[in-house]
Amino acid sequence: MTHSQSRRIAIMGIRGVPAQHGGFETFAERLAPYLVRCGWEVTIYCQEDDKEPIRESDWEGVRRIHIGVGEDTAVNSIRFDWACIQHAVREKAPLVLTLGYNTALLGLRLRLAGISHVINMDGIEWARDKWGPLAKIWLYLNDWAGCLGGHHLLADHPMIARHLASRVNKRKISTIPYGTDIIRQASVSLLEPLGLESGQFVTMIARAEPENSVFEIVQAFSARPRGVKLLVLGSYKPQQNPFHAKVMAAASQEVVFAGAIYDHELVNALRFHGLLYLHGHQVGGTNPSLVEAMGAGNPVLAHDNRFNRWVVREGAWYFKDSDGCAEALDALLADSEERQRMSRANRQRAVEAFSWPVVLSQYEVTLNVLYGRAAGAGGDVTPPYAGSLDTVNTIDLL
Repeated sequence: MTHSQSRRIAIMGIRGVPAQHGGFETFAERLAPYLVRCGWEVTIYCQEDDKEPIRESDWEGVRRIHIGVGEDTAVNSIRFDWACIQHAVREKAPLVLTLGYNTALLGLRLRLAGISHVINMDGIEWARDKWGPLAKIWLYLNDWAGCLGGHHLLADHPMIARHLASRVNKRKISTIPYGTDIIRQASVSLLEPLGLESGQFVTMIARAEPENSVFEIVQAFSARPRGVKLLVLGSYKPQQNPFHAKVMAAASQEVVFAGAIYDHELVNALRFHGLLYLHGHQVGGTNPSLVEAMGAGNPVLAHDNRFNRWVVREGAWYFKDSDGCAEALDALLADSEERQRMSRANRQRAVEAFSWPVVLSQYEVTLNVLYGRAAGAGGDVTPPYAGSLDTVNTIDLL
């Protein structure tokens, strides 16, 4: 098969594009048009909250399949995933890319139909504290189902790749990180509706969950007057969620809860004009909000763990608890030279390792090899460069 021949791929595991629900959707929003420009025929499945018949639309040259399953619930999300799989089987899609493994047990249907199935295995979801016992069992079973049932696995962080390699041959795994734009300018006028001034606020973008250290960060920032604001992006519902109420009760008057914002231009401006980025994620892979902060040249104060240290390296200071976070804030807010050093280091690492041109090129080359192997021989498909548990090197792929 030559590179110029038509290649078909279906992407599932998300609610749809354009992105409105987080990192995987943002990734699909970038990847799908890029693949179209590279000559692929791309189908993306979109979850709708109606019960209308399946219909199609075109977006950026991408074929969207809209499937209505009613109200957005966990059960209906599973029904949606199954409907996507059945549709792909009926269409005899030669290659399916699934973003996440939450319903990988259902994905075994693709393998039975002879469809090459590539799975981005996300983080180690079943180990997260936010899930109850039944959810953890479900996720654990799907983790195994994804590992064993997928023809090829994608990890976005070396630690995730090592976890997967404890279950399958490492040559079945490719490691490609999440991507980011490199932000070198942004309009300051976008800050005005939020009452912010350039260089007079720090940011935190995270789901309001204990494992993201949002309470510890808000508590540390609020321990004393800072002279700058803390902008918190994320959905907080204190009337419904006791943890959300706890976080908001710990906040000083310098903390601004702005809700969840999905406007890319606005979020980029907030990153670019922020003084510092606070990242409390304790688990996960190459977290989107972290690499996006690096792409904007943010100095980073991050929770001290192996995931964050691999991503940011020397461009961050690290904390283990609320007291450590408060002490680091004291020092960093007073040291502009150190913040400038961190900013340069983070933007440079983002350019070299996480910029979208680098990441999307690695995905396209990987998918092209997998497509060729699937079309030629069937069975497990293994790119010749797979097997390294660190990120792939662009030079090795081209």
